[in-house]
Amino acid sequence: MRPAESVLVSAAPQEIAVPSRPGLLAGVSMAGFRNRADDLVDIQVVPHPAVTLFFDFGDGLLVEDVSGRQQQGSIVAGFTPGRVRGQGRDIECLQVRLSPLVAHAVLGASSALGGTVAALEDLWGRDATRIQEQLRAAGSWQDRFAIAGAALARRYEAGWAVDPEVAFAWAQMVSRQGRVRVEQLSAEAGWSRKRLWSRFGSQVGLTPKRAARLVRFDHAAHRLAAGDRSALVAAESGYADQSHLDRDVMAFAGATPAALAIAPWLAVDSVAWPGSKHAAQTVTRAS
Repeated sequence: MRPAESVLVSAAPQEIAVPSRPGLLAGVSMAGFRNRADDLVDIQVVPHPAVTLFFDFGDGLLVEDVSGRQQQGSIVAGFTPGRVRGQGRDIECLQVRLSPLVAHAVLGASSALGGTVAALEDLWGRDATRIQEQLRAAGSWQDRFAIAGAALARRYEAGWAVDPEVAFAWAQMVSRQGRVRVEQLSAEAGWSRKRLWSRFGSQVGLTPKRAARLVRFDHAAHRLAAGDRSALVAAESGYADQSHLDRDVMAFAGATPAALAIAPWLAVDSVAWPGSKHAAQTVTRAS
């Protein structure tokens, strides 16, 4: 892992800090963001196969979901298979990405794992306020990472783990970059298609088919951001043709592949989430 000092992202007036060592839980990744630009920052959030927590320490990061509902402070954004935007000027926040295998136990509500944006206080009660205050008082990003990691580990231990079959299905989706069929997954997991559809949906917040599409889209989006041509990305990512890719990009991100390729949200991924594989691994509880 790289050192925990902030890393200045070129061509962007912001600093990004990452942990100096792995956290307590697999399936959790964190990054700290600070932006002191005078102009309003308005960024469209690109859907990602993880549930995201935002702990806000600045003047107020405003997040708006596809329905127009706005949230500030400590919030939870689901897989956001819709159009979510973040706005602010003096931005300082800790962003935490949770694998659905962790999020199910940590958040305790599958409704928060779909395309919604919710206040963390609605899920954690007073514990959300207490953790927010501890994070604000912390003297460094490294301290913030440690505080957030410990809080997530406590809640994970107290929560309900997903079924092993659901964890298996998710891991297969990620390792195969979304190029899976539900019938094949259910057979490999030893469940009927109906049972996998029901249990996966209740614990992850998306249907298996929608989740696999999101994983495939995420893989394609990062290839587009890396400069690969749309036709090549479509051919090598499991799409029927380039038009199929175009439709999926529009459905998830509300943009064309060309616009998605230069999205600021994706531009910082190599710095904020180095080597991320979307945390597909299961989490082993301490005995």
